[in-house]
Amino acid sequence: MTELKNSLEEQIKFAVNKFLEVSEGKEIQIISHNDTDGITSATIMIQALKKLDKFFSLKIVKSLDKKFIEKLPKNKITLFLDLASGNLDQLKESKLENIFILDHHEIIQELPENITIVNPELHKKQKISGAGLTYLFCKEINPENKEFAKLAILGMIGDLMEKNIDKLNSEILDDGEIQKKRGLLIYPSTRPINRTLEFCSHPFIPGVTGDSKGVIELLREINLMPENGKYKSIIELNREEMERIVTAIMLRNPKSKQKEIIGDIFLIKLFNKLEDAREISAKINACSRFGESQVAIKFCMELSEAKKLAKEIHAKYKQHLISGIKFAVGTEKIIGNGFVIINAEENIKDTMIGTIASILSSSPIYEDGTIIITMAYYENKIKVSGRNVGRTGRNIREILNNVVEKVGGEVGGHEFAAGCNILQSKEQEFLNLLQKSFEVEIVKV
Repeated sequence: MTELKNSLEEQIKFAVNKFLEVSEGKEIQIISHNDTDGITSATIMIQALKKLDKFFSLKIVKSLDKKFIEKLPKNKITLFLDLASGNLDQLKESKLENIFILDHHEIIQELPENITIVNPELHKKQKISGAGLTYLFCKEINPENKEFAKLAILGMIGDLMEKNIDKLNSEILDDGEIQKKRGLLIYPSTRPINRTLEFCSHPFIPGVTGDSKGVIELLREINLMPENGKYKSIIELNREEMERIVTAIMLRNPKSKQKEIIGDIFLIKLFNKLEDAREISAKINACSRFGESQVAIKFCMELSEAKKLAKEIHAKYKQHLISGIKFAVGTEKIIGNGFVIINAEENIKDTMIGTIASILSSSPIYEDGTIIITMAYYENKIKVSGRNVGRTGRNIREILNNVVEKVGGEVGGHEFAAGCNILQSKEQEFLNLLQKSFEVEIVKV
């Protein structure tokens, strides 16, 4: 069994000391996930390693598989960020010399001896993002790395953790010197509200999301009109205007609860301008999902060359997202007792299928406890994403893992938000076993 300390903080100190000791004079290969949390984790780490004058390489990946792990050079220090907790068995057999994992995803395999891991799942299941762990790790290396706190906050927001801020996350927020405002939790809060509503997906608003005419109708109904040809932004609305728009959204999406759509808006200074952290997070995510992870990292580093590119990619991403939502809502589905399977095949990008599953799980279309499974083709594989509506009910990670053990593939994620990758040749077998698994689970209840 790998060595573990009593608390997460002690484990971070132990991992840092070991990392600094074994990495002396050696090259480090960093492998990080391709979502906002993974990108911000990678950006924090590479900037911290630059200060130490370390030699390193960086790979951003959608997921890990056995083939990828086998090809990694064995004599380098291997550092996984925001992933690898679901690949412990493969890493045990990999013959990699020194493995470090900074991750927050669920662990269901035994910890091998050849890794050093920092994961809150092993310490009271504290809620912290991958970027938060990476930040605390790098801050332990050098307190001056406190300057990267805002990137950790972007990772936290990218993983939707801003509503469960405990002691650790609160300390990171303090380090980040961000501004907080109370308001409607649709973003960007700093842009005209008509544009914000049109591309709003959290929550999904029927007749408004993706419909510019529906947006204007809603605003006209609540007598929120443009001033000097321009609508106000959310942070410019007064209390009475805020109440009117919250009521209108709740009428169109009855599942939206006031406590879920009203909350803290985090404003972060990037490129010397105060921006909605959720909008920045969405831009980072869009770049990476479109295969432009290098743009995402440069954007996080505030390099001017990336600013315009990130904006253009994000605009294109939003259009694809709206099209994907419309396809997912309108297409034929496999519907059973407590589950819905949407097989988009080649109609939705595999890098967007998880986001669409999340959006549908917060829409008024499905009852709480329903499991939504979305699928999309890429290369010779299928990306599968699962979400629990209302974050209640059965453990999707366990269900997917049980099926994938029979058909082959990789599983990752959490209890209520998980995913896997399987071969297209196993599609029908996977669907059959998945439906049987749902039915067996229901019988058990």
